[in-house]
Amino acid sequence: MAEISVIIPTYNRPLKTARAVASVLYQTVGDCDIMVVDDGSTDHTPETLSQFNHRVRVVTHPHNCGVSAARNSGIMTSRSPLVAFLDSDDYWLPRKLAVQQAFMHAHPEVMICQTQETWIRNGRYANPKEKHRKPSGWIFEPSLKRCLVSPSAVMLRRTLLEEVGMFDASLPACEDYDLWLRILCRYPAPLIRESLVVKEGGHPDQLSAKYKGMDRFRIQALLKLLKSGRLTPSQAEAVRQELRLKGRIYGQGCIKRGRAAEGAFYLEILKHLRETRSFDPLHPGAVSQGCP
Repeated sequence: MAEISVIIPTYNRPLKTARAVASVLYQTVGDCDIMVVDDGSTDHTPETLSQFNHRVRVVTHPHNCGVSAARNSGIMTSRSPLVAFLDSDDYWLPRKLAVQQAFMHAHPEVMICQTQETWIRNGRYANPKEKHRKPSGWIFEPSLKRCLVSPSAVMLRRTLLEEVGMFDASLPACEDYDLWLRILCRYPAPLIRESLVVKEGGHPDQLSAKYKGMDRFRIQALLKLLKSGRLTPSQAEAVRQELRLKGRIYGQGCIKRGRAAEGAFYLEILKHLRETRSFDPLHPGAVSQGCP
C-alpha cells in the first residue's frame, strides 16, 4: 500500500486535470496512490484520463454530485495513512509531497500541515493581500473570518478524517471552510513556508463564481460548529462574534436586494444569539432555504 493517497476531483476540466495529474506524476516521491474522481463529466475528460493508464486510478460518478462528494469518494476508496488533495485547476511543484511527507515523519504528533502557494489570477501572478496570508499553528480563530487553508496545499493523516468526519456534501460551496474549522478547533496546522503549490483563479467554473453570497454557506458551517458542543468556551464565543458579523452583513444585504424573507431569517439568528447561548438554529431546512 502506498503511504500517500492523492485525491483529485474534477468535472469537465480535461486539460487542467491532465496538468494536475502530470504534476503528481513528476513528484520526487514515488510511493503515492493517485486517484482522480470524475464527478459526472460530460465532455472528453474520460478519454483524456485514459492516457495515464495504470498510473492513475479513476473513480467515476454517473452524475455531477459536487466537489465534496467527489473528495469523499476518493477518501473512502483510498487506504493510505497520509492523504493529500489537489484541485483539478491547481498543480504542484515536484517536491511538494516529499517535503510534507518528511515533515509528517519528523513530527508524528502533527495531524495536518500545509505549504505556501503561488497565486495566478487570469493568467498573471498575484500577490495575496495581507488578510489572505497563511498563519501557522493554532489558527482556529483567524480562520473564522475567511478560509486560510487551501485543499491543494494540505497533507493530513487519515485518522484525522476518521475522527472529525469528511467533507459535508450538503454544502454546495465553502465545504473546505467547514472541514478545516472542525479540524482547527482541535489541532494546530503548521505551515511549511516553501511555496510548492500553484493555485489558479479567475476562471468562470470556480465555485466562487458560480455561487453568489458565499457567506450563507460559511454561516451554515459556523452554526453547525456551534451546535456540535465540541468548542471550548472561548472558541464558542469567537464563533458567536463571527456569526453576528457575517449574519448582520448578509441579512442586511438580502434585504437591500429585495430578499426580505431571507434577510429576516438571518437577522432573527442574530437576535437569538444575543438573547441565549443555547439557541439551536438548525431546524430542518433552516439555513439551506437561502436563495442563490
